Amino acid sequence: MRLSLQVHYAICGIFDLAYNGQGGSVQVRVIGERQGIPGRYLEQIFRRLRQAELVLGKRGPGGGYRLCRSPAAITLLQVVEAVEGPLVRESRMGASPELEAGSYRPDFLWGDLSARFAEVLSDTNLESLCRKAAVEGVVRFRTDSLEYQI
Repeated sequence: MRLSLQVHYAICGIFDLAYNGQGGSVQVRVIGERQGIPGRYLEQIFRRLRQAELVLGKRGPGGGYRLCRSPAAITLLQVVEAVEGPLVRESRMGASPELEAGSYRPDFLWGDLSARFAEVLSDTNLESLCRKAAVEGVVRFRTDSLEYQI
């Protein structure tokens, strides 16, 4: 199964916000640098996440994005659907109009696969993703480690 590049970037971006944001606002440019995602492209993705009410955006100095809800309340299904729209859950997904019902194709399968994929995504929230990242040793950005002295 392949996810689109937009979905991949959306998951990486919102994960970074949950994992490194510590409840505060983070600029898209900073997220993009950490995740290796072009800032302008990530800004478009975050606009969709904001429209889906997954993140809040604040302009100006100290601005950036932050999560609208706790990481436990945001699922990967919500992120995917914010970027790509609702997952297709029809039993005849991908059927050709020239083929009639009862053809030789297993069109019944697509609805099952879509439903299972949606189930896995809805069972995975940002909090569990962050816990797994910590266990796997994903480096966390620490703002407290930056000290400026004059």
